[in-house]
Amino acid sequence: MEIENKIQELRRKREQAYLSGGEDKITSQHEKGKLTARERIKFLVDQDSFEEFDMFVTHECTNFGMEKSKVLGDGVVTGCATIDGRLVYIFSQDFTVFGGSLSKTYAEKICKVMDMAMKVGAPVIGLNDSGGARIQEGVDALAGYAEIFWRNVQASGVIPQISAILGPCAGGAVYSPAITDFVLMDKKNSYMFVTGPKVVKTVLNETISTEDLGGARVHASKSGVAQFLTENEEETLTLIKKLVSFLPSNNMENPPRIACIDPVTRLCDNLATLIPDNPNKPYDIYEVIKSIADDGDFLEVAKQYAQNIVVGYVRLNGQTIGVVANQPKVLAGVLDINASVKASRFVRFCDAFNIPLLVLEDVPGFLPGSNQEHNGIIRHGAKLLYAFAEATVPKITVILRKAYGGAYCVMNSRHMRADVVYAWPSAEIAVMGPQGAVEIIFRKEVKEAENPTQVLKQKEEEYRNKFANPYSAASKGYVDDIIEPARTRVRLIRAFEMLATKKDSNPPRKHGNIPL
Repeated sequence: MEIENKIQELRRKREQAYLSGGEDKITSQHEKGKLTARERIKFLVDQDSFEEFDMFVTHECTNFGMEKSKVLGDGVVTGCATIDGRLVYIFSQDFTVFGGSLSKTYAEKICKVMDMAMKVGAPVIGLNDSGGARIQEGVDALAGYAEIFWRNVQASGVIPQISAILGPCAGGAVYSPAITDFVLMDKKNSYMFVTGPKVVKTVLNETISTEDLGGARVHASKSGVAQFLTENEEETLTLIKKLVSFLPSNNMENPPRIACIDPVTRLCDNLATLIPDNPNKPYDIYEVIKSIADDGDFLEVAKQYAQNIVVGYVRLNGQTIGVVANQPKVLAGVLDINASVKASRFVRFCDAFNIPLLVLEDVPGFLPGSNQEHNGIIRHGAKLLYAFAEATVPKITVILRKAYGGAYCVMNSRHMRADVVYAWPSAEIAVMGPQGAVEIIFRKEVKEAENPTQVLKQKEEEYRNKFANPYSAASKGYVDDIIEPARTRVRLIRAFEMLATKKDSNPPRKHGNIPL
């Protein structure tokens, strides 16, 4: 039967496509500790849910004898699937085909799934493992990258975009992940850079390894390009699943809400004694976050970068909440350039995707010094101020201890339109710390005193009694309530439920001009 022959031909072509660059290349991929493009998708998505598109696409290049070498799929596997029953679109670059290099048709395949994701409102997940632009295609390959970049920008704030770097990502290829919302890199095989070690050596006479120039650890801890650092591919793909579980599918939806078995009324008794008596002694902000979160579960974002501020996702009574918290254990929790950039990007993502924000505040100010000033702490610090001021999602602040100076304003104060501001009894809300304030206010009196040390100590105690507590701010309505630390979880859940139907908007405009 003719139809049976055609079905057999179809099956042969599918088998050919599944072989990608051939068994030798697949074996080589496995020897590097890497999965193939389709193996990655299979690991990531629900069983038998992947629907592949454009399996039979091949490149159209005739330069340098390329017409004699064509592979079905042309180096990227694209399609849609579900993760925990929710629709996602995926492209998975195939290093076994021309080193995963991008051609014109390869780019068109990626653009197709991005366009479809925008139309239906579903996240896009890119699994990157590519040698860069296919040199034989010249400007066509560059045009392909630009088409992808344009779609990344159009999709920004509309659908979540997640990039996993599972191999090389160099040159123009780095800019697509950089525009996306989250970048994950595994320690074993991933790296990113605009120009590689050989070019750096030629141009700058600097000798540097691939790992030190653009490895996963570098981008997670120094550049801030990667928000997640993983041990291997399996951990990377598992982490993507968890991340997706916290996020809405698009900007018109609320984040998924899951059933909560952790009692709403559970008290956090350990928080009652968390704050040290000495205001200069640190404590660990993770204790607060994990105590109030459902089942102690916290998905931290950018853990290795700017560790003086902590950001990530928790659930409160099953609802996704974005947390921004100063970390007293690192640089006393001050705001510096990196912390400001890290937190402002996180705040803007949460606001774009209807994720309520919780701020846990213990901030002594901005980091001083010529290095910070010369590198733009004013401009970068203003980004966080801008992000909180612009955000229209429910915003709640809990002042745990210090809230000094401009940093008090920036960290989602009442005056930045925080919806609810709570304070612990240990809160200190003032222009600056007692010692610095007294040295300025009573400078003349101290200078003329017979015992300057005693006068300083006395005035410092007076200042502390007046300002190193939350009652002055509460008397003016800047703090809505002073709460017992143990009751923080239940008060926050009630407050966020109260704000569930909040509606707010910014003035009509094309877009603001954030101080980039």
